[in-house]
Amino acid sequence: MISMRQHAISIAAIFLALAIGVVLGSGLLSDGMLSGLRDDKTELQDEIENLNQTNNRLGEQLTAADGFDSAVSDRILRGALAQRSVVVVTTPDADPGELDGIQRLVGQAGGSISGRISLTPSFVDAANGDQLRTLVTNVIPAGVQLRTGAVDQGSIAGDLLGSVLLLNPQTAQPQTTPQERMLALDTLRGGGFIDFDGNVAPGQLAVVLTGDGDPENTSGNRGAVIARFAGALDSRGAGTVLAGPPAAAEGNGPIAVARADAAMSAVLSTVDDVDRAAGRITTVLALQQQLDGGAGRYGTGPGAAAVTVGAPQP
Repeated sequence: MISMRQHAISIAAIFLALAIGVVLGSGLLSDGMLSGLRDDKTELQDEIENLNQTNNRLGEQLTAADGFDSAVSDRILRGALAQRSVVVVTTPDADPGELDGIQRLVGQAGGSISGRISLTPSFVDAANGDQLRTLVTNVIPAGVQLRTGAVDQGSIAGDLLGSVLLLNPQTAQPQTTPQERMLALDTLRGGGFIDFDGNVAPGQLAVVLTGDGDPENTSGNRGAVIARFAGALDSRGAGTVLAGPPAAAEGNGPIAVARADAAMSAVLSTVDDVDRAAGRITTVLALQQQLDGGAGRYGTGPGAAAVTVGAPQP
């Protein structure tokens, strides 16, 4: 007969054996898991290293391509804008380096910059729409009738500035007097919506240069304001190109908004890789195409139809 003491010892021995088994088993399992994790880590490190090498190689190739494009830009653009004048409009997030590059290439193409206008953060803020519309309606030049469809702040401002900043596409003559032009510009500058330095003369063509976007703009209307501004500007002159970096063609960026509007994209040219030499060259070629009555969607981003002017569609 088994005594209670023996029974208790047997139960204790069973639990002790279980505990030893768990410890030994977990140790073996841990070793296996650790070995597998070490192998996974090594494989991931190798993969990361390979990706870094590929990325560096692609970066070198892109830099070389930029160098080549810059070297041949004079041959490509020579005479493309001979004796043509261009107004450049920048949004608050436009990159100064990209602006300098475009202005230099316009000169290489035989054109000239007749004026430069900077849109302020207040201009692209939808909260200021009523104030901007009021200022615009108070300085409409005599003989200029704003289009009835221009009701949002981007369209109505683009319609006004197009009439004072761009030459008549048929006659290549100013559409307003110098006094009317300066009244409109000074009024908008006084309201905090634009800025400009020096004399601004009207041009035949326009470039609207935008940037990566404003992370503080939470309304989501900024892209639409800029796109509609560019579209209205285009309708007043011989042609307009809306150019920006890849981010401008994504989401609700200005180029993305313009490309999503079939009527606008049929007449307004867009370039989404102006951060590269190829995109800046394409911007100038697109201006030349606008003079001939054409338009296109160029670059490598969403909605682009070809990489550059004259290139086959993918």
